[in-house]
Amino acid sequence: MSCAKGNTQRTRPQKHQNRTAFKNDLHDTSKKTKFLKSLEINGVCERCKEIIEWKIKYKKYKPLTAPKKCVGCEQKTIKHAYHVLCSKCATEKRVCAKCCKPTEITNNSTAEKEEESKLQTALKSLPERKRRTLLRYLKKQQDGQETSNQNIEELLAGLDEINLDDFNDFSNQDDSESDSDFES
Repeated sequence: MSCAKGNTQRTRPQKHQNRTAFKNDLHDTSKKTKFLKSLEINGVCERCKEIIEWKIKYKKYKPLTAPKKCVGCEQKTIKHAYHVLCSKCATEKRVCAKCCKPTEITNNSTAEKEEESKLQTALKSLPERKRRTLLRYLKKQQDGQETSNQNIEELLAGLDEINLDDFNDFSNQDDSESDSDFES
């Protein structure tokens, strides 16, 4: 590419291309790397979240060693790198803690993840017939209304009480026809 003004078209491919994707934990198994992989990014907009995830993925993320001063409340309460507002000020002002733009904040609440993981483990432990029955029941519930986590827990607790015949793939008529076939 020339340094001439306006010459932005490259005519050749990139000279050195990577053969394998970069892995931030390939040669490094330190506590810092494990900490960064388990880090949850909360209180920022979607764009800032992607930026921080990129920094973690390519080993460019530098965690804070000491709390940083918040721009909003002037206190040393920022504990996450690249943030300029503490989580309290960001939620009060309804802005991103990194870029301070009034956008929709992405929250990855751990409670929702725990509930989802509980449901998945419960589904894995169920027999095939009961699992399919429960999934059909949940789908039927979601078509009519939003299913809450409490409702799911009640279903798992009282799974035996659910009438399996209501949600079977086959109707009762098919059963009676098959019984008459055996009699003849």
